[in-house]
Amino acid sequence: NSSESHNCAKSILTSDRLQIVVTLSEFFNETWEAANCANCLKNSSEGLSNSTVEFLDLFNKSLTCFEHNLQGQTIYLSPNNYTEVCKNCNETYKKLNDLYNNLQRMNRQGGESGHSAHLCIDVEDAMNITRKLWSRTFNCSVPCSDTVPVIAVSSFILFLPIVFYLSSFLHSKQKKRILILPKRIQSNASLVNIQEKYS
Repeated sequence: NSSESHNCAKSILTSDRLQIVVTLSEFFNETWEAANCANCLKNSSEGLSNSTVEFLDLFNKSLTCFEHNLQGQTIYLSPNNYTEVCKNCNETYKKLNDLYNNLQRMNRQGGESGHSAHLCIDVEDAMNITRKLWSRTFNCSVPCSDTVPVIAVSSFILFLPIVFYLSSFLHSKQKKRILILPKRIQSNASLVNIQEKYS
């Protein structure tokens, strides 16, 4: 009966001094919660959610693309030799990255699993691995779209003082310099003339 099964469970869980079963149960429950594992599952936890399956499928396609384009090459080649990987796997990587960003956005709003937190650790680890391979190992960097506006604004700000001082120089009135002879020089000259007359 139920009372006996409850007593049986209690005696099993607390039978040893370390209570190893309880400790292990708490450890696995805490790990499950910390890894947000429920966020990869459907609401009823009957299996992986559709978005997780789609993400893992694209992740596997990306890794397959990387491996396919690296056949016959060693992993420690110089970055110049990974242009084939960057070129051929760019579309697959971009789809995977876009899907990951969409999953993050969806998950903040509750998502398929009904939990609003981080994505589950399997999805986050898969994306971290892919991004590390893409940027560090293969050196496939996508140029930042903000670069051109930043350079344009910086150039404008740097040349603004030059334009200001140049325009103020050109628009200011330049005074003509008039040489004024000192009166002493004239008086000395007239004194010399007077002396010449008397001599």
